[in-house]
This record gives sequence, structure tokens and C-alpha cells, in this order.
Amino acid sequence: MSTTTYHLIGTRPPRHDGADKVTGRALYGADLKLAGTLHGAILRSPHAHARIVSIDTKAASQHPACRAVVTAEDFPETPDRIVDLGEGDTPLSYIRGNMLARRKTLYQGHAVAAVAATSPQAAAEIAALIQVVYEPLPCVLTAPAAMAKGAPLLHGDLRCTEFGQPTTEASNVADHFRQVMGDSEKGFAEADVIVEREFTTSTVHQGYIEPHTATALWNNDGRLLIWCSTQGSFVVRDTVACMLDLPVSRVRVTPMEIGGGFGGKVPVYVEPVAALLSKKSGQPVKITMTRREVLEGSGPTPGSFIRVKIGAKQDGTLVAAQAYLAYEAGAYPGAMVAPAATCVFAAYDIANQTIDGYDVVVNKPSTAPYRAPGATNAAFATETVLDEIAEKLKLDPLALRLKNASKEGTRRADGAKFRRIGCVEVLETMKAHPHYTAPLGEPSHAEAKRGRGVAVGFWMNAGLPSSCTLNVHADGSVGLIEGSTDIGGSRTSIAMMAAEVLGLQADDMRPSVVDTDTIGYTGVTGGSRTTFATGWAAYEAAQDVVKQMKERAAKLWKVDEVHFADGVFSAGEHRLSFKELAARVGEVGAPVVGRASINAKGPGGSFAGAIVDVEVDVETGKTSILRFTCVQDAGKAIHPSYVEGQMQGGSVQGIGWALNEEYFMSPEGRMMNASFLDYRMPTALDVPMIDTAIVEVPNPVHPYGVRGVGEANIVSPPAAIANAIHAATGCRMRHLPMNPPSVLAAIQQC
Repeated sequence: MSTTTYHLIGTRPPRHDGADKVTGRALYGADLKLAGTLHGAILRSPHAHARIVSIDTKAASQHPACRAVVTAEDFPETPDRIVDLGEGDTPLSYIRGNMLARRKTLYQGHAVAAVAATSPQAAAEIAALIQVVYEPLPCVLTAPAAMAKGAPLLHGDLRCTEFGQPTTEASNVADHFRQVMGDSEKGFAEADVIVEREFTTSTVHQGYIEPHTATALWNNDGRLLIWCSTQGSFVVRDTVACMLDLPVSRVRVTPMEIGGGFGGKVPVYVEPVAALLSKKSGQPVKITMTRREVLEGSGPTPGSFIRVKIGAKQDGTLVAAQAYLAYEAGAYPGAMVAPAATCVFAAYDIANQTIDGYDVVVNKPSTAPYRAPGATNAAFATETVLDEIAEKLKLDPLALRLKNASKEGTRRADGAKFRRIGCVEVLETMKAHPHYTAPLGEPSHAEAKRGRGVAVGFWMNAGLPSSCTLNVHADGSVGLIEGSTDIGGSRTSIAMMAAEVLGLQADDMRPSVVDTDTIGYTGVTGGSRTTFATGWAAYEAAQDVVKQMKERAAKLWKVDEVHFADGVFSAGEHRLSFKELAARVGEVGAPVVGRASINAKGPGGSFAGAIVDVEVDVETGKTSILRFTCVQDAGKAIHPSYVEGQMQGGSVQGIGWALNEEYFMSPEGRMMNASFLDYRMPTALDVPMIDTAIVEVPNPVHPYGVRGVGEANIVSPPAAIANAIHAATGCRMRHLPMNPPSVLAAIQQC
């Protein structure tokens, strides 16, 4: 556990953006008002799968309020190529195809054309005037259906890559990979208990409150300026430049404050369309999605079909594991199945493993990351099977997990070997937590039963590039400039790491998130990387400041060596605090500006666990959460309140995923619950206070031991709730969501 003492890190100062956010002064994407702004609207396909026969924009163009109309034909004609815009290698044609459909629409809600008009109402009216002739085609909505022989093909040119090698037959399977460690057949032959089960999970959405929004101005100097709600301004810049065949120097992206993202605001949806409309109209254009458009036309997380098989000896030693992971990519490849394979057995030291992953296209919106993408589905399966093994062996479920927990030196099936990790410490904290041994209490009524469940999960975290600049002011305050969108208070945690080096307090720092012209390249706010990587860049920039300040002090005092500790510069009898020296640097040199740009390595990964108590009404199937405790290894909690907030937020989203949330699809591929009235996310009335327990096992490669904490907390809740429902009712749940009809059906079949 962490034992290092800090003067600022680990404290809870007010967040720098707090006053603006609670008073309404903070500017979000839809708040931007440029002179002459037009409003954009997008026409979307009513069909889940259809061939576009023709598009007639004449009536729309002749409307008096219309200023521009665009279709896929307005994108520059450039050869298709493979590009990496932050989420892996992807054909440029797929990226453009998802922005505005060219020959086929692949999901209901697929964007087909767009207009710019003088008002939002006029834009919606004009978009409806565009006449599109469709030839409807059969659709496939799940991975097994899309993989079946004779299934309708989404892409005639898609060929499966099988074990790294291209095949020749058209398929809905974009990729099939296999990870093997040891000998699974031999391991299962040695097992005393084997449990093999199948699981399905529905498509769910990240549920951010602020919809996608962007304003674009194709300026008369040839530069394209964009203001938007995004988790990665450089991803937007690079995507737009690539799609519009522009050099990145011609595109400037300014990230506005963001009303939630959770991974869903990494991809780009409206920015290139707004840019084309601005170019045609000569005016700035704003596009803001409606809630229906967000649900039908942006990226949810993949539904999945999973089969997990685990074998154990009588003493609880896990000897073999197999996983079959078929994940829905939506309309274009990229189903988050690779991270699922990394995480499915990562919490356990199992010598013999075989993992098969399938990336499968279906007629739903192309999937996007959602908080530990792929891992929640996988953990739902693994942790439920482990609970059943513990039951068969009559072992405490946490004792079984502790016996097999991954630790430093444990190797995963993908070949990676863990450095220092906190899986054991998380499990030990769960086992010692008062919640784990507390009485369940009596049910609230005769038809209710109570149960307790546990589960753990893993997320590997990301590193990636980050940049930071520090400007030292004469009063000793420091302006901090960085490029990571602040979703959960990260600008304050980043500033705290720089202030720790400089011996300053949080309110001495002035952090700003700036545009792509003002700061060096910085990766997305995602992958649990922001505090880890951009905070590390701030640490290095602060070290640069200290180095320069030492040089100024040496000149001021005419000495060769200056020491710095606890915010004080010293040399012999000379002593000046950071603020005192800042006031005098002008006497001996130029202003002090610290800089750092890093490509952060060794993010370390984080483990999280959940203990949950439920009450199930056996007559209705309704499940209520009575008590919930989240335990997570943060490495080092820079600002504990923000860490707790991440843990609580991820847990609540996991509860929604477990009990209610799903894309309820008609057989024709229409989403039947495309509003927050019908897409049922938890409210404050649905969840108890989420108790948190922060574990600190420092990441050895980070200067402050940081591990990312934004994602692992969503991985374990659905499995823990499923195990709690079993403890209450004796019924195993193998489908998400576990809504009242599903639970009631399981009870009736038990």
C-alpha cells in the first residue's frame, strides 16, 4: 500500500471549474453563438438495412430558409485507405459511410443527408423535404444471427480475418482471433468440477445527458474552425482533416465543456457534416442531435453472445478456462471484443486458457466505447460461472477468488505479464469490509427475498501522448495549459500533480483546457488515461519549471548550485519561496515557461470489486438494490473525492446495465424505446448511496503511483447483482438486462 506523504496529493480542494458549473456560466457546445450561425438537421434512414436507389434534394434546396444541402457525394473523392484515428486501423470508406450513407443504409437512424437553415425548426422541415427512394433489405440484429449460414450480408466486400490471415469469402464476421495459453484440454481433464454456461447481453447506451453538438466555420482564409462536445479534440481534428482531405494545420478544434461521454463522445458524428454545410453556405453551422438521434444514430456499446467454461480442482484451484466471445460491432467492424478477451479471465491466475473472439457486424448503430468497453459483458459471464463453482465446491465466493487472484508475475492469455497490481488487495478489502458480513435484514414483505452477491473486474487502462505547458506568473501563481477534456474533475487533479512538485496549493494553479492549436498533441479523455498520462505530463512540466527557477536563483545569488525542497529554493544562507522567486525572475532572465510532452507507458491497469445486497419480489420479478459497496485500486488517489465519484458513477451505470437498460428492437431493426422515458436509466430513487473503499497499490512506473479509475468500476456490478439474485431466489441469471419479466421467467423455471 502507498505510504509516501504529500502536502497536496490525497487532499480534497475545490475544483477549479466548480463555480462556473454550478452558476451556469460554463459554456457547453450548444451554448456557442457565433454571428450568422445557421442550424443544421440530418435526414436519417427509417430502415435498418436498405439500398439507396436515389436521393432528390431539389425541393429542399428551393425552400426559402435553406442555405445548404449535403449528401455523401459532397465528401472529397479520395482513394480508400486504412487510417488510424485513435481507435485502431479502419478503412476511410467505413468512417465516411457512417457519417453519411452512400449506397446503403445499415441501421435505422443512419445519416443520409443534411441541410443548413435559418432556424432549427426550418432545418427539420427542410430535411423532411429530401426525397430518398429505398430498397429495403433483410436485417440481422444479433451476432449469432449474423454469423449464421445464409445470413444477409451488410458489406459485400467484407472478408473475415481468421487468426490474422485474410479469407476470401464475404462474411459478417470481420475478425476471428484466438488467444491460447497452456493446454485447456489437459487442464479440464484434471478438473474435479467443470461449469460451462452461455450468456447474452443487450445493446446499451452510455446515457450522457448532453447530446452530440458541434459548430463549424469554414473561414474565408481557408481554415476550418470547430467547437464541439468531445472527449478528444485531436481525434476530431484528425478525423475531420482525413475525411475532408485537409492538412491538419487547416483544422482547429476547440473542446467545449462536456456534459458526459463515458467513451461515447470519442467517435465523430456531426462535425464533418457541419463543416461541409458551412463550406457550402459560407456561414457557421451548428448541429445538435435530438435525444432520439443520439440513441439511434450514435454509438452504443455492443450486445454479445458469450460462452464461458471453467474447471476447478476440489480445493478451488482453477485449472482451465475457455471463452467464446461473439460481439456485435454494429454497422461497421470494431466490436470491442479484443479488450473483452484481454479482461475476461484477467483477474485470475489460470494456467490453461483458450479465448476466441469474433467481431460481427449487425444492423445496429456502429458501436462506441463505453467505460471499460467489452469487459462488463465478459465479467458478467466469468463471475457468474465462478460463483456457481464456489457453490458446487461449498467455498466462500471471495475465498475462491482470493485463492486464484492474479498478482505480480501472473501472465494473461494475450501474453502480457502483470507488473505490481492490486487484485489481491481489492479482494482482501472486500472480504474484510463490514458490508460483507453484515446481516441482510428481513425482507420488506412476504413475497420478497434477499440475497448478497460479489464480483470483481479488470480494466487494462491506456497511456498515449499528452502535453502540458506551465506559465509562471509574477505573483507566484501558475497557468496550466492542457488538452484533455475534463469530464470528472481532471483539470484539478492534473493541476494538483504539478502543484505538488512546485510546493504550491491547488488554488495557486490556473488550469485551462485549450484548442488543438494551443497545446501539443494529447490523446482522448478515455481509457482511464487522463490523470495518469496528462497528470504525468504536468509533473514533467513542473520539473522543467523547477529546473529553470533554479537557474534564475543561481544567477540572482551568483552561486553554482541551488536546492529545491518543500516549495523553497536555497543555497547556503539564501532562501526564497517559490512565490518570492517568481516575483524576481524578471531581474535575471525571461519569464519561466515549463513544457512537457510524453508518450506515457505502463498504465498498470486497475481492479475493482462490488458487494451488493438485493431484494427480489418473487411475484413481479422486480429487483431492488438495498446496499452497494465498490472497492477499487486507484494506485494513488490524487483527489479522493473525484476517485469516489468515478467509483459511484460507474457502479450506478453498472446497476442500470444489469437491471433495466437495453435497446429494445423490433424484428425490422427499429429501436422501440428511443427516449429517456422508455430507455430506463437509474435515477436517484433507484439506487442507494454507493459506499466506496479506495485501495492504493502504487503503479511502480508512475511518479505518483497513479492508476486510472474511470472504468474498472462498471465491470463487476451486473455479475454481482446476478449472483445476489441467485442468492435470493436460487435462480441463475444469464441475460442482461435482468428486468422484472426476465427475473420472473427465471423464477418460474427454477
